[in-house]
Amino acid sequence: MMTDPIADLLTRIRNGLTASHMHVDVPMSKIKLEIVKILEQEGFVSSHELLTDEKFPVLRVHLKYDSRRKSVIRSIKRVSTPGLRVYRGAGELRPVRSGLATLVLTTSQGVMSDREARRRRIGGEVLCQVY
Repeated sequence: MMTDPIADLLTRIRNGLTASHMHVDVPMSKIKLEIVKILEQEGFVSSHELLTDEKFPVLRVHLKYDSRRKSVIRSIKRVSTPGLRVYRGAGELRPVRSGLATLVLTTSQGVMSDREARRRRIGGEVLCQVY
């Protein structure tokens, strides 16, 4: 049994980047799919696909590298954990690392980036930080 599936997703991406893999496979869940979609929209991963050939669906995340084969993601870390939840109100959301980093939040209106949450003026639980 996995206690923190979001941390598992981030660790698999981090390990895949360290090993210079082209893609990583992650057990599928709706929240993981939404996080990967945001990472794709923000330009941190190249694409994703859902593989349903197996008994359990698998989410394949295609990692992104620059021209010198360095990963686009410099750091990816979990902010809110099952033991310590981190919430930010709409007024508390500020650009991180001068706007270069992206926070992924879960809000009452779904999972979104910090830019989208600031635009909509809503807060929520900060799931992870990527830059």
